[in-house]
Amino acid sequence: MATVSELLPEDAVRLDAAAGDWREAIRLAGELMTRTGTGTADYTAEMIRNVEENGPYIVIAPGFALAHARPSPAVLRTGMSWVRLARPVEFGHETNDPVDLVVGLAAEDKGAHQAALAELARLLADPATERALREASGPEALLALLSGTQAPGEATGNATGNAAGDGTADDRADQADQADQAEGSEQDSRDDRSERSRASASASVSASVHKILTVCGNGLGTSLFLKNTLEQVLARWGWTSHVTVEATDTVSAKGKAGEAVAVFTSREIAAALAELSVPVRVIEDFTSTAEVDGALRDTYDV
Repeated sequence: MATVSELLPEDAVRLDAAAGDWREAIRLAGELMTRTGTGTADYTAEMIRNVEENGPYIVIAPGFALAHARPSPAVLRTGMSWVRLARPVEFGHETNDPVDLVVGLAAEDKGAHQAALAELARLLADPATERALREASGPEALLALLSGTQAPGEATGNATGNAAGDGTADDRADQADQADQAEGSEQDSRDDRSERSRASASASVSASVHKILTVCGNGLGTSLFLKNTLEQVLARWGWTSHVTVEATDTVSAKGKAGEAVAVFTSREIAAALAELSVPVRVIEDFTSTAEVDGALRDTYDV
């Protein structure tokens, strides 16, 4: 399966672009994919319509939107685009607005882009890498970071538009660094306190394999992103052999809920799943292993 750098050509990267609103921001991402032969103009319209119909669930982390729609004839091949905005725009998300980074995704099916989203989830979960990606001095530096050929701190510079902005990216990165340090200490303490209870829960879980569903509107974008973050936490717990994670769409989730112990999703999608018989855990930041860890603890009472 393809990596991010394989699906994201340099011509599909635009830094410090101007957008008046969220529709224009998505349109910029779509135009890049049209230019590079990933999709047609119809696919751009489908990405916008996806938000109009399902709400801003594509804003999966503070300042970050994963623009996408279902596979359709408008998708010519699987690919991505990357738009960093000079000034952030509002998508209408309760906690993650405003957005200054829009990654476009067009997928021919549910398989080819899974590795790329897993890689992107890991990169954005690391505060230093996330900051470096947001501050990359140009497309080449950005792609070097994504491919791993350049370390965070080597790719940043005085990119055009940063000084003209309102400091949102810098402020968010500083806050993330501080939160990460505090979170690390708290996490160590919490891990010590819960190790025995988690081991006890693992013993009961290991008697059978449990399933958790991650759900989004289409089952191939944000749900896969959340699946990857959840799998990182399960690996840290040593539970990957006990709990499987399946990414799916809202319609399929209603039929599969009986097989699952819980559903993890966004606030917007959770509203459409209110009648499910299993717990629905709302995740605000799909890149946060700490938030997902907390939701998993709530699910298993550890």
